[in-house]
Amino acid sequence: MPLILGAQSATTAAVVVSNSCRFDVDEGTGLAATLGTPTDLDKWTFSTWCKLCIGTNAGGEEEGLFSCHIDASNYTQMGTGGTGGGSPSRFNLYNHLSGSASASLMANIFYRDPSAWYHVVWIWDSGNATEGDRVILYVNGTRVTNFYAETYPTQDDNSSINSANVHEVAEKDSTAAHNFNGYFAETVFIDGQALAASSFGEFDSDSPTIWKPIDVSGLTFGNNGFYLDYEDSADLGADASGNSHDFTGTNLDASDQSQDTPVNNFATLNPLYMPTANVPVFSNGNNVVVTQNASGKYVGGASTLAMSSGLWYAEFELTDDTSDGLVGIVTDPAYDAYDNRWTGEGASDWGYASTDGNVYNAAGDTGSYGDTYATGDIIGLYLDLNANKMYWAKNGTVQNSGTGRTIAAGTYFFSCSDFTTASSTWSSNFGNGCFGSTAVTSSNTDANGYGSFEYDPSAGTFDSSSKEFLALCTKNIGSAGG
Repeated sequence: MPLILGAQSATTAAVVVSNSCRFDVDEGTGLAATLGTPTDLDKWTFSTWCKLCIGTNAGGEEEGLFSCHIDASNYTQMGTGGTGGGSPSRFNLYNHLSGSASASLMANIFYRDPSAWYHVVWIWDSGNATEGDRVILYVNGTRVTNFYAETYPTQDDNSSINSANVHEVAEKDSTAAHNFNGYFAETVFIDGQALAASSFGEFDSDSPTIWKPIDVSGLTFGNNGFYLDYEDSADLGADASGNSHDFTGTNLDASDQSQDTPVNNFATLNPLYMPTANVPVFSNGNNVVVTQNASGKYVGGASTLAMSSGLWYAEFELTDDTSDGLVGIVTDPAYDAYDNRWTGEGASDWGYASTDGNVYNAAGDTGSYGDTYATGDIIGLYLDLNANKMYWAKNGTVQNSGTGRTIAAGTYFFSCSDFTTASSTWSSNFGNGCFGSTAVTSSNTDANGYGSFEYDPSAGTFDSSSKEFLALCTKNIGSAGG
């Protein structure tokens, strides 16, 4: 099944999606608005692109996409998770009418890729004479027909969604643990029409397995319809449909606007690379990790996207350090997690240590590289896979007088970890413009105009040369061959 749009599309109708909204369950983020009189209470379509932070919800709680709770007996909610899912992984919809379950559908497919953007379309058309067409689910342009649970509403059953009540985006119910963890882009609600996924996306003509967004601004939205494009960082719930159904944000601010979108997918930390015990805790869109180290458990996090050629840049802030932090590159994060290795312990891995300023790899301490660093310092990582060199900067100053460490040719992931048996908190910025919930104070893009960094990725001298390092995102991978 198609997951993400990689490089820039060669089709003439390519749509620019500039921003998404990041939601975090620990911060209780969400959006809410009261809708009015519907065009048709029994016919509507909900569409959104979402990037799931799989692994952050260890308890397997369901997470909300869109919901309306009139009261305890009447509510409609759609989300992820559910029976047999473990962490959130199945898209589902439930409708309760007058205290009884009117509809219950849960896809019998696990969606577990934390590096992927998924397009989800739910259609409610309870007046349809065909029972199986009264509720329809599309994921990435393909209709889902395999359900773990499958109960359709009686003809003309009402849903709470589209009624004149409070509706919530990225929330399932009043339980804080059921808020969404991840990113939303291009969130659309259509009142009075049952629209197929093709009204919101299309398969790429050059890569026909890739599903991508199309322009939705010309759709007819109906009385209660809305379109959240997340373009205004000061008002992430602004309605771009023309209906003025603006949503009010809870615990959202400008730092929750992200450049990570279905047309330019940015790296995050990958929560699937985990040891079997003392599992790291991920948050803030999988950009923050707290190592849970004990008895030699060192693992922190590694990037979802890998690099094998080109010049690449990322920033990591040590936001809490009770021990020795390490940040650098690794070649096999899955094995590092399995074997509980710290960043730099592998044969071709390299890590810059906080307590002594040395660089480490499998050979052990390779000697002094730069300054020590501590809580609040931002470490820039510069990976040159054309010359096979690695550089680090502390708060914008390239260390070791700009002389890099020679590394082996290969495929690498950016990585952070701890070095001893205590714990550290790392906040990564692969171009999303923030460290955890704190926005960068100066927004610097890379040479291609992508990302938002604290420091200029191309500033500094690297082995007596100037170099243009890029943000780790799919548009740059498509152009630079990473």
